[in-house]
Amino acid sequence: MRVQVGLLLLLALPPGAQAAPNFIVILADDLGYGDLSAFGATAHETPHLDRMAAEGARLTQFYVPMPFCGPSRGTLLTGRYPFRTTLVSNPSPDVGRNAIGLPPAEITIAEALKPLGYATAAVGKWHLGHIEKYLPRKQGFDEYYGILYSNDMRPVQLVENETVVEYPVIQAELTKKYTRRSLDFIERNRDKPFFLYLPHAMPHKPLAASEDFYTPQTPGDLYSDAVRELDWSVGRILAKLRELDLDSNTFVFFTSDNGATFGGYNGGLRAMKGSNFDGGIHVPAIARWPGKIPAGQVSGEVVASADVFATIVAAAGGKLPADRKIDGLDLMPLLSGAAKKSPHEAVFAMGGQQLKLLRSGRWKLHVRPPQPGFTCLDDASGWQDPRAPDGLTIIAQFEQATPADCPGLVTGPAPKPLMLFDMEADRGEQRDVAAEYPEVVARLRKIFEAMDAQTPASYPDAPRAPEILWIRGGELRYDRLIAPVAGN
Repeated sequence: MRVQVGLLLLLALPPGAQAAPNFIVILADDLGYGDLSAFGATAHETPHLDRMAAEGARLTQFYVPMPFCGPSRGTLLTGRYPFRTTLVSNPSPDVGRNAIGLPPAEITIAEALKPLGYATAAVGKWHLGHIEKYLPRKQGFDEYYGILYSNDMRPVQLVENETVVEYPVIQAELTKKYTRRSLDFIERNRDKPFFLYLPHAMPHKPLAASEDFYTPQTPGDLYSDAVRELDWSVGRILAKLRELDLDSNTFVFFTSDNGATFGGYNGGLRAMKGSNFDGGIHVPAIARWPGKIPAGQVSGEVVASADVFATIVAAAGGKLPADRKIDGLDLMPLLSGAAKKSPHEAVFAMGGQQLKLLRSGRWKLHVRPPQPGFTCLDDASGWQDPRAPDGLTIIAQFEQATPADCPGLVTGPAPKPLMLFDMEADRGEQRDVAAEYPEVVARLRKIFEAMDAQTPASYPDAPRAPEILWIRGGELRYDRLIAPVAGN
């Protein structure tokens, strides 16, 4: 009935009019907090994203629930922490993790909007499961185009709906291809409400940029080349909205799935992707909706990627699912200026299968020892990446970043239980003040334990192969091995 009502409303409107706003969520992959010039980048400029921030709201205390791709994406699309979706590790075909994904019973933004008459598309990296029952069109998306997992996991192949359309993939063209496909979707759905989910590949490794952005004369700045092209893509999306007179009726949200890895910049935060220190889970976020979100806003209130689901559903006039816990909250009062404080008492983050920490106002309490993340090296000359470009199955520029290109602070107290940091005075988590504020530790620990009591005792089994596998591409199957990677 809700679908029929939505369609009748659309048919009754004059050409160009809409019954509901459009929504675009653009997700960068492994983009650090300081990788945009609006958030402190100095190695490159990001003028389109800077303009987006100037025309909307820049969120400076925005958190993801886990410092890895798949679980973070699951929370963004469902509004639920990873322990609720049970997706707490990355599906990865080249280590045999094929049987896990976002459970079909979960409700994504796309599924929540479909009964309201929305056209939906996912363009880019999925990473919520790559076997049939987990594919995007099983989760509310009308169409899909992209790579089903990370762009360094074999087989790297472009999929349209449920068909492989390109293998091997020239990764230097990925950002442009995703942009073109997104612009086409917007054009085709200009006269009805739409939801576009655009999870870009960049700047996840292998880094790649097209000839328009690649600077071979300075091979050490490939990361910047990739980010500049990502910025260009956002500019093209915003220009298309203006061209089609959809600007004032479209909510655009930009963020990253986790902090930066080698080559990026986490803006003075500690550690990097994989870590529960802020370099792994504190990411840039920008929201833009002319006429609804006043220009030039900067909010330092603590909010989270889980809030995207609740914000979009509320703005569309929908209702949150009543049969499950939605952890995210509607951010529009904060974004519009009607509210000055975060709707959250605290936001939480996981590491592996455990709830690890909470952030509440100025305080961050690591109840369990934080994961340190990937290891940086002073000398990476002997380091080898088994998922590096090989010219055959992974095709990208060869001058990739290494562990010597560290994105975050490597100093600070060693991980241990019950570490407390004052994030207003010490955003780099360099001084544990738990002994000075025992009452804060006790209060936050109580909040944490109430949430921790909701976590399950176990999760779906996600065993991995003892070695990285070379899997032959060209089909949506993962049992055709070429050979193990030498040395593994």
